[in-house]
Amino acid sequence: MTRPGGTWRNWGRSASVRPVRVERPRSPEGVQRAVKAAAAQGLTVKAIGAGHSFTGIGVAPGVLLELDDLQGLVSADAATGRVTLLAGTRLFNIPGLLRPYGLAMENLGDIDRQSVSGAISTGTHGTGTAFGGIATQVRGLTLITADGEFLRIDETHNSEMLPGAVVGLGALGVVVEVTLQCVPAFVLHAVDAPAPLDATLSTVHEQAAAADHLEFYWHPHTDVALTKTQTRMPESTRRRPTPALSHWIDETVLTNGVFGAFCAISRAVPAIIPPFNRLAVQLTGDGDYSDESHRVLIHHRNVRFREMEYALPAENLVPAFEELRALISDQGWRIEFPVEVRFAASDDLWLSTASGRDSAYIAVHRYWRVDPREYFRAVEQIMLRHGGRPHWGKLHSLTAEQLRERYPRFDDFVALRDRLDPDRVFGNRHLERILGA
Repeated sequence: MTRPGGTWRNWGRSASVRPVRVERPRSPEGVQRAVKAAAAQGLTVKAIGAGHSFTGIGVAPGVLLELDDLQGLVSADAATGRVTLLAGTRLFNIPGLLRPYGLAMENLGDIDRQSVSGAISTGTHGTGTAFGGIATQVRGLTLITADGEFLRIDETHNSEMLPGAVVGLGALGVVVEVTLQCVPAFVLHAVDAPAPLDATLSTVHEQAAAADHLEFYWHPHTDVALTKTQTRMPESTRRRPTPALSHWIDETVLTNGVFGAFCAISRAVPAIIPPFNRLAVQLTGDGDYSDESHRVLIHHRNVRFREMEYALPAENLVPAFEELRALISDQGWRIEFPVEVRFAASDDLWLSTASGRDSAYIAVHRYWRVDPREYFRAVEQIMLRHGGRPHWGKLHSLTAEQLRERYPRFDDFVALRDRLDPDRVFGNRHLERILGA
């Protein structure tokens, strides 16, 4: 389906564009036709999934490809755990597709609105010192290249490209299929508990190493860490999900309803932020439950925000966090959104934020109607001093020259891009800034 371009906006309302036209292909061959037609007309092409990146990475001034109809299971092998999905498949649909085969994704982030291709292309990750981001689960990709050809990249086809192509930033071609290595379905036992922030920071590395998955949230203007610890259990484990009423009160009423109203009011009355945050850590953060892995890992967030997240060498987490805490206090800012801390294992993907080093992540957020620039700029300087790498789908100010210093394989990726898209059919202004002209 083709239509004239209206105005496209991302979820966080931090990027928008009015493309020349919008196409909604229903098959990989439809993507191929769209790329060939755009290239013949001298138009750029960008594929969009859920629009959950906060940067301009998906901005499409030429042809915008909506992949909403490119969803579903291509193949699955319960014995090997290998599953191939169409690239537009949303993460929240994958558990249902895998359930008949007794499989699950090895790890997930904390939201599941993204498409699988968007999640891997921007380095989306969850938490756990023994687990990499979603991209580390990829065993193969099929791209439509700038010349409109199918290119299979996996362990037996063009395998030398795989570490570079997985976190591809949409710069190498349009992903139409993704092959994942899945695991047997499992249950997670979760314990959510508030803890003194200073005590949490003093033992956070030991806690993270001892748990399958650990993360914590800190509401500025409090001295409490809301910790989330999860243990992987066999699929046969008896489940003890949070009672439906309690889940509705916590997630729908408090996390989205009350918190959304608070964010809106706090724009006009910032003085309410510290007492509200102190109240929030008293009312939330307790829980002990077991359920299917995706039901524990995923949270539903309807309050719009903007986010910046940096990956640090794991050993630099605590000093960077302490500087962040001091910054907020010293500046007298009133910050309504919590700070999130997570972990990931080292991997060998060229542009993964955890490439070559065990990593810890610090994410900061602001309500979408609040200007985040002063806060984000100051936090970014702290992260850079501690060896940080920005999440590709979240706000940052770095350029190609700065990023080159932080990724040993950066020039290899640029060379791969030059090979696959020399005329920048898949380019836009954001990619020009972060990869160079």
